[in-house]
Amino acid sequence: MRKYSIDHKSPIPLHAQAETLLRQLIQEEDYRNGKVLPNEVELAKKLAISRTTLRQSINKLVFEGLLVRKKRSGTRVAQNVVSSKSNNWLSFSQEMKLRGIPIKNFELHVTWVTPDEELAAFFEIKPDRKVLKLERVRGRPDEPFVYFVSYFHPRVGLTGEEDFKRPLYEMLEHEHSIIATLSKEEISAVAANDDIADKLRLPAGSPLLFRKRYVFDPGERAIEYNLGYYKASSFVYTVESTR
Repeated sequence: MRKYSIDHKSPIPLHAQAETLLRQLIQEEDYRNGKVLPNEVELAKKLAISRTTLRQSINKLVFEGLLVRKKRSGTRVAQNVVSSKSNNWLSFSQEMKLRGIPIKNFELHVTWVTPDEELAAFFEIKPDRKVLKLERVRGRPDEPFVYFVSYFHPRVGLTGEEDFKRPLYEMLEHEHSIIATLSKEEISAVAANDDIADKLRLPAGSPLLFRKRYVFDPGERAIEYNLGYYKASSFVYTVESTR
């Protein structure tokens, strides 16, 4: 392994530097050919960072499908990587760009709200503690096809002044050092109420694909509670599984 180091005086967060280093490391021929990466204790010691910080960076690459971690056999570069695995962590705008679909924001609203019982329980916060709510209506330049509602844990540190036109997870990572690594989703069919129907330019009662998404950091602490209402005639949700 070449000599790698981290600049502890740099304004770039340590976990971000460690991630960059790991991306360089896994390009080395030995590791691409199956050699086990240095263990976390050894590598963290060499870089003079905590094992927790290093694990945060490794976890991100594991969830992107670039690394495979197995008990008692170590961490290796994933073989025959399929890039679509990492697309789960593309923001909506990045995913649409990848598909060549231009996207327009029809509405974007940021407010501070008091959480309901379900949201307060999910975030494990007191019900009188306000959370940031982000609402966006998005779609092709000629028609909206999705209405997103996101709530963020106060721990994330959002002020409401951020540029929410940027890719969301990229902004959270670069500006708030928050890395999303785990997503749990529920998909169901619902009918559009009057408000959502108006936003998506549909008759009330039209079928929608409803996607509820729970997003967590490497420590499995809640980051985001997201609701997505997709126009059924304009969107197909595809899941690819391998065994």
